[in-house]
Amino acid sequence: MNTRRSIAIIAAALIASVSLGAAGASAAPPIEADATAVVHWNEVAVNTLVAIPGPNGGAPPAYQINVAMTQGAVYDAVTAIGPKQYQPYLLTQRFGAKASTDAAVATAAYDVLTNLVSTAPERAPFPGRAGLLASLDTQYAASLDAIDDDSFKKQGIAAGHAAADAMLHARQNDGRFGPSQWVRDPRPGHWSPLLNAAGAEVLDPTPWVGGVEPFLVESAEQFRSAPPLALDSPEYAAEVNEVQAIGRATGSTRTADQTYIAQWWQWPPILAWNEVARQLIVADDLGAADAARLLVLQNLSGADALITCWADKYYYDFWRPWNAIPRAGEDGNAATIAEPGWTALLTAPYPDHPSGHNCNDGAHAAVLRMFFGDVIAGGFQMTSTSAALPAGAPTVRTFDTFSQPLSELIDARIWAGLHFRFADVEGQRLGVNVAQYGAAHYFQAVGR
Repeated sequence: MNTRRSIAIIAAALIASVSLGAAGASAAPPIEADATAVVHWNEVAVNTLVAIPGPNGGAPPAYQINVAMTQGAVYDAVTAIGPKQYQPYLLTQRFGAKASTDAAVATAAYDVLTNLVSTAPERAPFPGRAGLLASLDTQYAASLDAIDDDSFKKQGIAAGHAAADAMLHARQNDGRFGPSQWVRDPRPGHWSPLLNAAGAEVLDPTPWVGGVEPFLVESAEQFRSAPPLALDSPEYAAEVNEVQAIGRATGSTRTADQTYIAQWWQWPPILAWNEVARQLIVADDLGAADAARLLVLQNLSGADALITCWADKYYYDFWRPWNAIPRAGEDGNAATIAEPGWTALLTAPYPDHPSGHNCNDGAHAAVLRMFFGDVIAGGFQMTSTSAALPAGAPTVRTFDTFSQPLSELIDARIWAGLHFRFADVEGQRLGVNVAQYGAAHYFQAVGR
């Protein structure tokens, strides 16, 4: 599948997305609280949860699940107050029309975040746990101190507690930190871990993610990606030859710009897409309910995309380019040539298919496109936190459309030597499918 056709498939799927503009129902929306607290506590959440060590729940797929839990509680806290605009997620209890939305948002986020940080299993050293909890205490106190100390504040706090309790109760025994999904298979076509400098296998820090109960979709198999290309097919040979030439660590056909872009994308997409959402919430002056709705759909779709993606990764157990290229003599395909010692520019510790980055980006961008359209007047910024970037390399980039980063990411993962093209295309398709399902079945405007 060539690049142009790959991009067309993703773009067509996104264009078919359900429109979820902030106006919601056709009638004029009621006056509501502004989105300041929603935006602030989203930023607190993503910056707090990314600091959890990878094996303890900070690796990207588990990180996204944690952000989803937080945003789900915030959404329910907001929608439980005042005129009912949107269907709740978990919380059916209603609170006073004048209850403080800001108090509700801060309380819901604080309760979930402190629970996630304090209960994260210490599978790796976590010296920063106490500091994160202290920072959350300080930020919560500051949020409450800024609100008039009256009955409406108390009602908002009660709404936040109720929303957080509903989320934390619903996610008990949901499969987080369960057994590994990987079954070792030495046959050609199956993934095998790389070894570190000490000769130990480099394994997925969160191999349980595919066994977690989804938030929106019915099961992790509902939107299973198409299987990897057959090893003896000409399409597979073309993809091997592509990444063998351009994705290698040394002697690559990459340009300097392609190398920079491959390195730039090596970071958790949850950070950047939530940053983009916050930019657009402020630019479009969304109220609290619409902002909470955007962020809950975006992050719950992102979580389900990664749950589905991780289930697929270990279901197919497809080998990475650095497995496939040195062992090309075993694939039964005369059009591939084995190259012992071939190494990729960048690596990742789990199977190839589908691409996790593309699954997550596909879901986030699909939701943002539902709300704002593809073309963003004035553009939006994305900030990379990639440790792969050389010192002094630009970290902030501006895009004019959501199509641009999605198209670029498909190529970037090949330029990095991380994936075969079909894994990238199927990852984005999976993310779009999950987001469309979530938009069609959850968070609908009341009366629609």
